[in-house]
Amino acid sequence: MIYDVLIIGAGQAGLSMGYFLKQSHLSFLIIDKEQEIGSVWRKRYDSLVLFTPKRYSSLPGLMMEGNLDEFPPKNEIVAYLKKYATTFSLPIKHGTEVIRVEKTKNIFHVVTNRGALLAKQIIVATGPFQTPKIPEISQKLDHSIKQLHSSQYKNSTQLQDGAVLVIGGGNSGTQIAVELSKSKEVYLSISQKLTFLPLTFASKSIFWWFDKLGILHANRDSFIAKKLQQQGDPIFGYNLKELIRKGKVILKTRTKNAEHTTIYFEDGDTLKVKNIIWATGFYSNYHWLKIKEAFDKQGNPKHKRGVTSVSGLYFLGLPWQHRRGSALLLGVGNDAKYLCQQIIKNVNSM
Repeated sequence: MIYDVLIIGAGQAGLSMGYFLKQSHLSFLIIDKEQEIGSVWRKRYDSLVLFTPKRYSSLPGLMMEGNLDEFPPKNEIVAYLKKYATTFSLPIKHGTEVIRVEKTKNIFHVVTNRGALLAKQIIVATGPFQTPKIPEISQKLDHSIKQLHSSQYKNSTQLQDGAVLVIGGGNSGTQIAVELSKSKEVYLSISQKLTFLPLTFASKSIFWWFDKLGILHANRDSFIAKKLQQQGDPIFGYNLKELIRKGKVILKTRTKNAEHTTIYFEDGDTLKVKNIIWATGFYSNYHWLKIKEAFDKQGNPKHKRGVTSVSGLYFLGLPWQHRRGSALLLGVGNDAKYLCQQIIKNVNSM
């Protein structure tokens, strides 16, 4: 069988795409290397809670249940994504890892661990969190130091007795630092000044205000979007700010180097700890996509709102693909709807 569309990835991007394709006449299949829906969320740290309330954490066609102003923990997201796939009877093939994708004439040949698949169009919906980014200096540290990437961290029981250094000032790193401060001496290494925003303002979610002010709808090329991209992500909530004030979390400058059991910081300070959490983000990894013209010199996808110059090849769920929320639950559906429209146009023109 040659599918009209093959979606690689059954996370929030792939599911959103499936929702819109289900309403079309096109044949499609969603494949994913994990064994069940929500596995990526399930593997994340136990205390993870979204900073977007439920009304801004839902995919197209199905609102999360319960109080829409509550901030859902990861387990609720897992249950919601499973319900989403079931509600819309989305065709998903689990345990299917892509080994290679090539294009011959007008057909994409997808080699997987479970055989080959053919499709007229491909949507890469693997998301931005693929290969953990751990600096090379980690290899200079003594084996006596427990090192984990934030994607490997679940809870404090994984760590040794003694102080912990969290490296990375994004929302994941700061949430982990807040959690660990309840039981450990915590240091947080950051490369730029932290900017804090409230979770709520005047009894409304900060995202409600972003919505009303048009920030959520600003496309990536607008003035306001460019400013936001330059500034980086803010930290939502004031828990960390209060812990820093009380000395429960101690800020350090950017981690510059490491040797044996010592960490060196940009300001010349040093530190010895028993544990390190690398909250340093992820690399994109498209080694299996054997279509060179789809990428720039740095290996990043070349696209305009997810549409590439390669006929039939699309990306979905990339950070700032079109708007700030493109890689998040709150915004990926908007991009999925747009791509579905483009795909239908492409099919009709064949």
